[in-house]
Amino acid sequence: MAAASIKTDIAIVGAGIIGLAVAFRLAAAGRDVVVVDPNDPGSGASYGNAGAIAPYGCAPIGNPDVLRSLPHLLLGSESPFAMRPAALPALLPWLLRFLWQSTPKQARRNGHALRSQLMEATQAWHDLAVQADVSDLIRNEGCLYVYRDKAPVKNGDWAARLRDELGVRQEWLTSDDVARLEPALPRAAGGLFFPDASHFVDPPMLTRRLAAAARSHGASFQRAHVERLEPKVSGAFRLSCSDLEIEARKVVLAAGAWSRTLAHQVGDEVPLETERGYHLEYAMDVCPITRPVSPIDLGFYITPMAGRLRVAGTVELGGLSAPLNPRRTALLERGVRKLFPDLGAPTAQWLGFRPSLPDSLPVIGPSRRHPGLIHAFGHGHLGMTLAAVTSLIVSGLVDGGNRAWDLFPFRVDRF
Repeated sequence: MAAASIKTDIAIVGAGIIGLAVAFRLAAAGRDVVVVDPNDPGSGASYGNAGAIAPYGCAPIGNPDVLRSLPHLLLGSESPFAMRPAALPALLPWLLRFLWQSTPKQARRNGHALRSQLMEATQAWHDLAVQADVSDLIRNEGCLYVYRDKAPVKNGDWAARLRDELGVRQEWLTSDDVARLEPALPRAAGGLFFPDASHFVDPPMLTRRLAAAARSHGASFQRAHVERLEPKVSGAFRLSCSDLEIEARKVVLAAGAWSRTLAHQVGDEVPLETERGYHLEYAMDVCPITRPVSPIDLGFYITPMAGRLRVAGTVELGGLSAPLNPRRTALLERGVRKLFPDLGAPTAQWLGFRPSLPDSLPVIGPSRRHPGLIHAFGHGHLGMTLAAVTSLIVSGLVDGGNRAWDLFPFRVDRF
């Protein structure tokens, strides 16, 4: 039986938050859009993240503070970082690049590049939320870093100094200040507050409604796994799935952690690896906090969401195939009970895959050899934050421009 065939103007590979934001924006502009993903929209990393819109997130994951903390991160029994030993040989080239990108000069350059997009991330999300009718899912309560045992020293770490340099609003808090903001937290030594941050109260609902909004403007969704991405002589592309072929004039590759293989098929080599992220959820009618809270020493976020409290975080390097590691969820549970010891048993646990590049910068821009292919992947911990602004950039690229965005730091061939 011959495979079914579809022709479209634009095919978007990936129905995570990046692909969905792009699909909505292009479909709302009247473009013919087909979104292809083997799973339901928003069921990957976009489902399980901390839900934050974090315009303060300009400090790359690889930075001088991380280099100084490396022995603890690698050897500490309660470290938020873990690496599967069996994956080490495959990870070694990525890790060497990561260490280089963590040096002061490289990390500062990467932070400046991130800030160029983060400056517009919040407004881009609020505009997109109005257009897609999802504004009711956003809360503008800021984000709180908590220092449990030792009062923070203003600009005492590299990331804080970089945020100051880049004009990020950050407010240093005393113990009393933290208690006024979040009275249910145990007494802390101090805190750091980001007033411009926002969060989504239901990321799965957000992605479902964003997909529905894209459909209402004519976008179609195909549940299929793209096995081959082939440029045609005409400049168009053929996407081959097991029982479906799609011919598209242009393609947006937004497949998150699965983007590397398809980029390789068109000659774009990208050192993309997978961060395995975890969350636990606790069902409750009223959450004890009103905004995302990150206890800095524990390395995760606690976010109040609709009908539950979500504890999300930790980093585990180890690929896409291994099952959930119960030691990571146990680490989250021990950590959150240090703040809220009376929590009941978690009602849900989750493992997802973040697409991670050594410099913490996504790949955004055209393929080296095939300008009709637009890359939009590798956002790491900032996928939710940067989705709306990435959709602005990508829609401009599809139309032959980019609204004067400086995309040089995000180019596919920077490695």
